[in-house]
Parts: sequence; C-alpha cells; structure tokens
Amino acid sequence: LATSIPGLRYSVSDWDTSNKQISDTAEHRRHMSHMTRQEGRALRNETTSKTNWDKSDSSRRLSDRIWDISRWRETLESCIQEVEKEMDALTLGKEETERALTATAVPLEVTVECLTLREGRRGNELVSDPVEAQLKKEVEMIDGAQRVFQQRIDKAFEQLCLLQVSRQQLTHDLQNKIEAQDIDLSCLSITVTSPKISLKPNPLRIPIGSTTPQQWEQFSQYNVARAQEEMQASLQLREDMRVTRVQLQNELDAQRIATVFAIRKRTHHLEQACDETQWQMKSSQDEISDMERDIRSLEDDLQAKMAPLKLVHTRLENRTKRPGVDLCRDEVQYGLVDEANQLEATILALKQKLAQAQYALQALQLHQAHMEEDLSRKKDALFLEQRSLETRGRLASAAFTDVSSGAVVPLTNSSGRHNLELA
Repeated sequence: LATSIPGLRYSVSDWDTSNKQISDTAEHRRHMSHMTRQEGRALRNETTSKTNWDKSDSSRRLSDRIWDISRWRETLESCIQEVEKEMDALTLGKEETERALTATAVPLEVTVECLTLREGRRGNELVSDPVEAQLKKEVEMIDGAQRVFQQRIDKAFEQLCLLQVSRQQLTHDLQNKIEAQDIDLSCLSITVTSPKISLKPNPLRIPIGSTTPQQWEQFSQYNVARAQEEMQASLQLREDMRVTRVQLQNELDAQRIATVFAIRKRTHHLEQACDETQWQMKSSQDEISDMERDIRSLEDDLQAKMAPLKLVHTRLENRTKRPGVDLCRDEVQYGLVDEANQLEATILALKQKLAQAQYALQALQLHQAHMEEDLSRKKDALFLEQRSLETRGRLASAAFTDVSSGAVVPLTNSSGRHNLELA
C-alpha cells in the first residue's frame, strides 16, 4: 500500500480567522455593491431629472425663440405693408405730377403759337409791346415749371427704387424668419419617441455664417429703421410734389391771366387806333373832296380871268394904233394899264394858290394812302390779336378735359428710365 503524504495543516484559529475573513469580505462586497446600487439609483434619478429639465428648458428656449421670431415677423409684415402703402401713395403722387407736366404741353404750344402769330404783324405794328413781354415770360415760366416737374418725377422714381430695395430687404428678412420659425417649430414638435431622430456627426459645431442674438436683432432693426427713413423721405417728397404742383399751377394761372389781360388791352388799343385812323381817313377824305372842289373853283376863276385880260390887252393894243398926237397917255391908258396889271397880279395869285392847293391835295392824297396802308396793318394786327385770344381759348378746354379725364400719360424720366415696374 502506498503511504499518503500528510498535507499542510492549519490550526483551528487559522480556520476561524479564514472563515471570519471570508465573511467580512462578503459583507464588504455586499456593502460596496449596495453603495454602488444606491449611487446608481441616485445618478439615474439625477440624470433623468437633469435630462428632463434640460429638455424642458430647451423646449422653453425654443418657445421663447419662436415668440421672438413671431414678434419680429409681425413687425416686418407691418413694415412691409406700410412700405407698400407708401409706394402706392408715392406712385400716385408721381402720376399726378406727370399729369401736371403733361398739362403744360398745350399752354406752351398755345403760347408759342401766339408768339408766332404776332410775328405776322407788318411795319410799325411790329412793336415790342407788353403782350410780347408777357408771352415770353409765360414761355419761360412754363419751361421752368416743366424742368421742376421733371426733377420731381425723377426724384420720385429714384425714391421708388429705394423703397423697393427696402421692401426686398424686409421681404428677404421675413422669409428667413419664417423659415427659421418653421425649423424651430419642427424642433419643438419632435420628441424622444419621434421616428426621425438620430445621432449626427459633430452636432456641436458652430455653423459658418452664424450670428449672435444681438447681431440677429440689430439686422432686423436696421432693415426696419432704413425702411422708416425711406418712408419719411417719400412722405416729404410727396409733400414737396404737392406744394410744387399747387404753387406752379397758381403761378402759371396768374401769368395766364396777365397775358390775356395784356392781349385784351392791346386789342382794345388797336380797336381805338383803328377807329381813330378811320375817323381821320373820313375827315381827310372830306377835306380832299372840299379841296378838289376848291381847286376846280380856282381853275374856273383863273379861266374866267383870261377873258378880261384878253379884253384889256386888246384895248391897249388897239389904242396903240391911234395916229399922231391922239396917241395920248390919257386916263384911259393909265386905267387900262392898271387893269392889266391888276388882272395879271390876280392871275398870278390864283395860279400860286392853285399850285398850293394842288400840292396840299397831293399831300392829303399821299397821307390818305399812307393811312389806308396803316389801317390795313392795324386791322391785320387786330386780327392777329383776336386770333391769339381765340387760340388761348384752347387752354380753358384743355384744362376742362384734363380735369374730367384724369388719364395718366406714361412719361419717360429725364434719365431715360421708364416708370418703375413694381413687383
């Protein structure tokens, strides 16, 4: 039989110590496990609460952000409506100014036509009178008014462009905010049970082009402030256009009245001058008739003096034939000589007076012809003035047509741009 080797033997105390050590270790391990379990439970409770709180806080922040965006949406929408309203008002003011500019075309045409008509005056009727001065002044005023109207129209066109730019910026900002709000609403609506949630690569990155809340709010404030400035400038421009239209229209109306008054006054003076010339012509014609009768009388008297002169000449000649001492210079001789001298003096006086009368008659006839020509020129000038008044009658009908129709005639701006096409 094989002999067994005896093993290492422990004492009872070692055995008891070993058992106690095992028991103590088991208790310690159980205690540590218990502590770990307690800490795990506490950590679960804490992390669950923290997670729920953070999720709730994020949802609250999203809600606050959505409210901020909604507030700015309302502000931007209201501002856009105000800008569009101001654009409509400025467009209306621009169209009214365009109508005012168009309305100056007929007065300018009529005034230039009046000046052209009055260039048809002849001779000394072609004078630089107050009518010409008023007509030229009216042309200058209309030209000036057209320049001012065109400047206002161009300025309104430019302001409409600026308003449209502001509206586009506001609209772009509003669209971005609508899109951002939709995204935030979508983020607010998803939960841990939503099927579309997943882990994303590097979700904590800062996106390129991101801004701070201050920059975000300052951007919208700048857009709104700029739009308000442009609307204020547009309001001032509309008021300037209204004042300009009223002021220039009043000035043109006053000048039109002054021109018509000058034409009527000149027409009255021409009528008086024609009446005066016609009266002078009638008086001269009467004088010519009287002078012609007197000339005929002078010629008759001169012719009547020839027979007595022949008689006295014959007597004197016959008495020269007396013979001898009977050829005496007696009283008869002296009487006949005196008679002959008196007749010759009378005939000479009659001839001189006849020549004077004929010269006066010729002068009267020449002046009568001159007056007839002058009257013709005056009548032509009077006719032209009356034509001018009739021509200016188109202004009243044109004004009535402009008020009744109210049609807008599209005009080209001085810079070559047409009316702004508003989206």
